[in-house]
Amino acid sequence: MKLVFTIVSALLIGMNVSFAQKNVLKGKVLDETKQAVPGVALTLEGTVRGVQSDLSGGYTIKDIPEGDYILKVNMLGYKEVSIPFSIMSQENKELDITLEEAMVSLDAFEFSVSRGIMGQERLPEVDRFRINAGKKNEVIRVGEINANLAMNNSRQIFSRTPGISIWENDGSGIQLGVAARGLNPNRSWEFNVRMNGYDITPDPMGYPEAYYTPPMEVVEQIEIVRGASSIQYGSQFGGLMNFVMRKPDKSKRFTFETLNTVGSNGLFSTFNYLGGTEGKWSYTAYYQKRVGNSWRENSYFNTDHAHVEVNYAANNRLMIGLEMTYMDTESQQPGGLTDEQFKTDPRSSSRERNWFSTPWFIPALTAEYILSEKTKLSWKTFGTFAERNSVGFMRPINQEDDMGNRQVDRDFYTTYGSEVRMITEYSLFGKANTLAAGLRYFNGFIDRKQVGAGDNGTEMNFDLIDGGIFRRDFDFTNINQAAFAENVFRFSDKWLLTTGLRYERIYSNMEGLFNIVNDQEQVLLPQNRTRNFLLVGIGSEYKITPSMEFYSNFSQAYRPVLISDLTPPATTDIIDENLQDSRGFNFDLGYRGAIQNWMKFDVGYFYLNYADRIGTIAVQDDNGAISQFRTNLGNSVSQGFEGYVEFDPISALTKTSRFGYLHLFASLAFVDARYGDFATTSVREGEIVSGNLKGNRVENAPRKINRYGVTYRYSRFSVTWQLSDIGDAFSDASNTVLPNAAATVGLIPAYRVQDISASTDIKRRYIFKAGVNNLTNEMYFTRRAGGYPGPGIMPGEGRTVYFTFGLKL
Repeated sequence: MKLVFTIVSALLIGMNVSFAQKNVLKGKVLDETKQAVPGVALTLEGTVRGVQSDLSGGYTIKDIPEGDYILKVNMLGYKEVSIPFSIMSQENKELDITLEEAMVSLDAFEFSVSRGIMGQERLPEVDRFRINAGKKNEVIRVGEINANLAMNNSRQIFSRTPGISIWENDGSGIQLGVAARGLNPNRSWEFNVRMNGYDITPDPMGYPEAYYTPPMEVVEQIEIVRGASSIQYGSQFGGLMNFVMRKPDKSKRFTFETLNTVGSNGLFSTFNYLGGTEGKWSYTAYYQKRVGNSWRENSYFNTDHAHVEVNYAANNRLMIGLEMTYMDTESQQPGGLTDEQFKTDPRSSSRERNWFSTPWFIPALTAEYILSEKTKLSWKTFGTFAERNSVGFMRPINQEDDMGNRQVDRDFYTTYGSEVRMITEYSLFGKANTLAAGLRYFNGFIDRKQVGAGDNGTEMNFDLIDGGIFRRDFDFTNINQAAFAENVFRFSDKWLLTTGLRYERIYSNMEGLFNIVNDQEQVLLPQNRTRNFLLVGIGSEYKITPSMEFYSNFSQAYRPVLISDLTPPATTDIIDENLQDSRGFNFDLGYRGAIQNWMKFDVGYFYLNYADRIGTIAVQDDNGAISQFRTNLGNSVSQGFEGYVEFDPISALTKTSRFGYLHLFASLAFVDARYGDFATTSVREGEIVSGNLKGNRVENAPRKINRYGVTYRYSRFSVTWQLSDIGDAFSDASNTVLPNAAATVGLIPAYRVQDISASTDIKRRYIFKAGVNNLTNEMYFTRRAGGYPGPGIMPGEGRTVYFTFGLKL
């Protein structure tokens, strides 16, 4: 697979895209003082063609068929310009443009304030092929954040996004574990995780864990739609999290960038990027190598990431593209700790033979077609060919490694899917309305092989010993078909209403070998089910002023029975044959906006209902034997407050400053996530004891998630300090405070962590970054793992430093 990717990438990057140009439109973009304006978007209306102005304000659009056009010019902080022009065959036409400054409005504020010096933004009401109006959403402009991007430092990247809880136990930065509103952060599985709009998880409806996370050095922005993505994207309770990769530079034929980072614990990372636009062709590619030992003993990582994207404007209406992403990882897992071990030395490890690897390959074909000035189509076809491999000693952490044969577990993922979307604008009662609709097909296949007898060595080796077999070997197939439609009704310049429907059909089948006991195979009976359901959503916005508005949204959510739910962890467990999918909804009510160009805010109340939660209780049969029964046990409710405010006191007092600008931000969340009437049973001294979780806090849900920060910018230099102040949480639904011997349950204490990062560039060519993570060397943990990569306490990292040098050409 790696060889194929390398060969194809070399062919694509090596293509000679210097074609003879038919017609050329070029010129300069200036402001009212005749100064060059870089980064301006210039598009030919009604076509897929467009470029950006370069650092000198110049632009060039090549290979334009002769005809009549309208050139649309957009730039934050300036009035939009539309210029009609005609071009003849073999004509070189020059068209200079002067932009006038515009007042900051809510729509402009959705992209940025103070022209790019804040890293948190919002999606516009309608964006390409989707509708965002009436929904709580955030856009994290990764390139504008001072953070340790080489290590994908999550608490810095999501610092301005209120209510995001993070599992900070993966110092390698390979995987991301985030959640919101009292949901489970485990590999971000409560979010619909995508990259450039298509799936990157093994199976969103059957096994949605995000083993792959793109390098943040190439991510242009992270788009988050809270809980209300069920109509346009899927049914996840958490909503959408979409990584948007850096697009080809439209202002240059060729650009190159390299970022090289060194840091604590042997960290070395090199990131190399190239891209550009030539006529109808645009291309981008990157390669990242990251290696280090992490903060704890017995921890090591070696990762390779690569990505290629090529786009071609076949004509003025059709753009086609090819993307390929590859990741290869080698990661040593130090395992968990008992509470006593954590107090004595959080850096220690009693597991030196545990390894983890996730080879990942994601190809995608895309196309965009403009049917008319008001209607556009988008098509994406994608696949995932990947593995999840682990080997190690996996017994409770209070048991010493016996240095015997290690356990090998392997998953093989083969999935493919396709989505077609349409968006159109039409008039109704004199107002412009927008309709978005789409169809989706997904086919996922998981070959799961577990409990294999590996070697007794210490290196990464997923081979079984001679004649070895996997005691668990089964297949899981998941087929998903969906259709959605969503519409924005604009009743006035101030009020709009968004309504939508989504139909889902899910077919799942699991069969194979569950276990071998006393040389007897225990075969799973084929378990298959088909579900059809309808989700509804409705949202609204009301503008108080051009820069402030109220918003509200209600969207249903759906959590299908996953492969892990259908697979009992022990042979004595019983699965309820009537096990139902979980259902619920998200509700938002908020107020957001801006005060001129020196303050922005978003404050709101949320309510998340999670019904038919899946859990396990003890049951006793007629013979008195006790077993665990997995069924639907009850529901939980998460509600609370999320708020974000960013303030520039210097811009508030004076329009410009010779001494730089100061930005203060606060991201605050209070989350009250509790179980409702949730019957439980447990076994004590051979007897079943009944109980109820009503009023208990949901596990892994801190009540307080607060982050504060200050950024100072002067010319091309900036420095950011931030504080993460996170409340305590429980690791189990019973709200156990005192830990057990294996450290898998017990309180997760509150903690505070500080980070500081700085960056500068010289002549926009030489880049320097540096920082200290966990400035005060706080000893803390965010997770008690019941299984891999634990079990036991998974410590967060102590103080680390990093330095980055970069070059742009």
